[in-house]
Amino acid sequence: MSEVIDNAPQEFWRPPVAQPEAGVPAMVEVCDGCETEFMVGARFCHECGAARQPRIHPFTAHSWTRPLEFLQVLEFNNVKQWLGLSMASLIAFFAGLGCLLAAVAVGVIYSVQNLADFQAIQSWRTQWLLAALVAFVAGILLKQAGTARK
Repeated sequence: MSEVIDNAPQEFWRPPVAQPEAGVPAMVEVCDGCETEFMVGARFCHECGAARQPRIHPFTAHSWTRPLEFLQVLEFNNVKQWLGLSMASLIAFFAGLGCLLAAVAVGVIYSVQNLADFQAIQSWRTQWLLAALVAFVAGILLKQAGTARK
């Protein structure tokens, strides 16, 4: 057998030459569509066929949003999951909080000059607090109705 290929070049015995990685952008490791890991060197997902995207460094992509990351706590979906409320119940909860803030604001904004002003301000506070109570009770009832259906 060695006589047949006595003048064969030795290229197939050499280890492969490593490609320079400076010009090749880093790629994401997991598919955004189906959350499966990409195969080595694949340009498309083997599960769903989505194209593999280049990796974006978090420091260079949106560095101006970093000071605002604490606001993710206030996202509607995060609050909904954190409180464990249905959509209608969460809306009633926020309406109740708004009514409580309005009851406090009535006392801060309006000043008492005489007894008639005092009675009017207390009446407004009472109305706002009753509205908050109704909203909270509606939220509780809507939460119980949502859990009974499931």
